Order: sequence, then structure tokens, then C-alpha cells
Amino acid sequence: MSTKERPILFSGPMIRAILAGAKTQTRRVVKLPLNERPWHFIECSHSAENCNDFIAGFSDRAGSVICIKCPYGKPADPSFDRPADRLWVRETWAVQHEYDSAAPSEIGASARWHYAATEDLGGLRKRPSIFLPRRGSRILLEITDVRVERLQEISDDDARLEGYDRSHAFPREWFARLWASINGADSWNANPWVWVVSFRMVDGGVVA
Repeated sequence: MSTKERPILFSGPMIRAILAGAKTQTRRVVKLPLNERPWHFIECSHSAENCNDFIAGFSDRAGSVICIKCPYGKPADPSFDRPADRLWVRETWAVQHEYDSAAPSEIGASARWHYAATEDLGGLRKRPSIFLPRRGSRILLEITDVRVERLQEISDDDARLEGYDRSHAFPREWFARLWASINGADSWNANPWVWVVSFRMVDGGVVA
């Protein structure tokens, strides 16, 4: 079994929380197909057949059952000798001016990477996180757990693991506002099924 690496995007405040050790969990919407009936979570699948993936099952309770692979990866599973997958973080970035007209794939080994979450980029050309190449990522995360739940099931304890800003009195309310600010005003009330991905930081350096 092999470890897979996948990219994942985080905003500036969440990058700072990860680097400070305050964020070890993230929630991402499970992309379910449109259906006349609501989908109900059944269970997560762990078997020899799909031990290289993390699978969640859903039913519409009317005869349709679907299995969805977690797009972020899997935690380790010693029973199948299965290592944990890793996530390399994409964030807003810049390099020196000599690469201003270069595409991300053309940026050479001499590049000096700068990150908006923790630096003043000054006059450097700021680039969106989605275009950060793997070699420019400074944060590598190892998945420690994955589960599925409704968004509003988040507890105060889990909201703290999401990078809770302690200037707010209530962790869960803070998270609800954060979620709505990212996903839209009605996104919290929609209460979607989400992947709950827990992780630990295992690398703080840029890949050569």
C-alpha cells in the first residue's frame, strides 16, 4: 500500500492557525449527486477491496445506495498495513520579480517563495493559492482520521480544532459564521454532509 499526496486549499487565517498548532481539523462538503430524496449516511467502508481509499456509503432509503470516495485521502489502518495519506497545502504566494511573467510550471529552482499569510509581499506579484505548485508548498499534513457527519453536528471541542479565534465567546457560533463567510449565507442552515478530516503537520519546508 502506498501513501498518496493531494493538494488542499486554506485561507490566510487558517494557514496561521495550522502553523500555530491551533488547527488540526477541516470540514469539506461531501459532493452527493442530485436526488429527489435526501441522502442518508450509512457507514464508512473498511475492507481489503478498497483499503487504499476511504469510502462512505449513502442511501436514499428507496433502493438507491451509493459509495463515495473521500477526495482528501485516508488515515492509516494497521489492520491492512495501510499508511496515511498526506495533504500538501496551497496558499496565496509570490516569488521574486524575475518570474513575474512565468507560469507556475516555469518557475525555476532559484525561486524564493513568499506567503501572504505570514509575510508582507510588498510589490511582489501576488498569486492565488490554486496556482501554487507542489514544490512551492511549505506545509505538509498527514491525515490522522476521517469521518462523515452533518455540518451542524460540530461540537465546541471540534470547533476549537478548526482554528477557533478566542476573541469570540462561543466556538461553535464562531465556526458557523466562518463557514457562512466562506460558503455563502445559507450554507450553514443547509446542514450538508461533510467530510471531517483530522491531520497533523509533518513538514514545514518547501519541497526541492
